[in-house]
Amino acid sequence: MHLAGLSLAELRARCLAANGGAEREQWLAALRRDARSGARALAGVLERRARAERQEQARLDALFALRARLLAAGARCVAGVDEVGMGPLAGPVLAAAVILGERPSLPGLDDSKRLSRAAREQIAARIHEQALAIGLGIVEPGEIDRLNIYRAGLEAMRRAVLALARAPDYVLVDARTIPGLACAQTAIVGGDALDGSIAAASIVAKVARDAIMRRLDERHPGWGLAQHMGYPTPQHLAALRRLGPSPVHRRSFAPVARFATGGS
Repeated sequence: MHLAGLSLAELRARCLAANGGAEREQWLAALRRDARSGARALAGVLERRARAERQEQARLDALFALRARLLAAGARCVAGVDEVGMGPLAGPVLAAAVILGERPSLPGLDDSKRLSRAAREQIAARIHEQALAIGLGIVEPGEIDRLNIYRAGLEAMRRAVLALARAPDYVLVDARTIPGLACAQTAIVGGDALDGSIAAASIVAKVARDAIMRRLDERHPGWGLAQHMGYPTPQHLAALRRLGPSPVHRRSFAPVARFATGGS
């Protein structure tokens, strides 16, 4: 590869557009031979990028280590399951079950709580593109009031698994054991930060529930549901005090019940 006829600006554009692996190594070898200080600086940029990508891949490999062992032991479909919306005063509990392909490519994958909205939505889109199956389970506020919130979370996860187009033979779930499933499962405390399949489910669930809450905000304006997503923020509590509960509030939750009866 000869770089003499290329300006540093052209070099930078071409190098940064290069794919990883062999193509990047060819550019690095050529840049290291180039006498220009700008070319050597660009080589440093590529080296740092390659190092960061190796570190990220090692992190992702660790996140999927348990799933890899399960697949190696004969599992065909491993689903990660997580729920979101246990703490809010309004809106549904929503769970997601996600079965990923053998070699998912999801840089940046992490517990949904650690990611910005933009990052969550970008990664969620990639999960939807790559997943072999995604199932959602929803428990609405009235049913939450009848079941209680703990049982509602379990029911949402059960529904998510049953909604999968492919039946999993193993389920990895955040912290709890889902009742009523025929397949094997492992509960991992803090699983949305420790396991890649559960992290993927946490992202899909969070993005899906946030979209529901924005739609509910359009139907029930005044409570600010699109801003706080139903969580008990000062803004939300002030709206409850002023307006009382909406049709999508959980009336079994103490703050909602208090304001429903005119408490302060």
